[in-house]
Amino acid sequence: MRYNERELLSLARQPAEKAAEILMRVPKKGTPFFFAVLKKRLVKLVVNFLFYFRTDEAEPIGALLLEHCRITKEEENVFSISFIEEPERKYCFECDSEEQCQEWIEALKRASYEFMRRSLIFYRNEIQKMTGKDPLEQYGISEEARFQLGARRQ
Repeated sequence: MRYNERELLSLARQPAEKAAEILMRVPKKGTPFFFAVLKKRLVKLVVNFLFYFRTDEAEPIGALLLEHCRITKEEENVFSISFIEEPERKYCFECDSEEQCQEWIEALKRASYEFMRRSLIFYRNEIQKMTGKDPLEQYGISEEARFQLGARRQ
């Protein structure tokens, strides 16, 4: 996916679907994961990007694109995000409660590209059953592989 820094900063300023100050462990190159320090960060979910900020700054210090990733429950109040193509790149988040942890896991899973694609295909099929027409046809994208049920995104 291509984007530039200005577009990313603009997206980070948009209203969040979910935001909270939680503890975060960021992987550092050359350091074993368990040595990474937990730090309080403002974490903000916007569309399918998870931005993280120092608690006293307005500009994000990082962003995670929620694509080809796994969201995993680690411990009671802890979840992680790891990337399928880079399993050593793992981000850990410690929430204040089990309920907050579960809310974050569900929100992040719904924000992933894969979830959005499956939802689009499901609703496309439902609309087609009800109306007899493909709702994507009017946009000229109905034949694109990424919108087909059995297709895998390249």
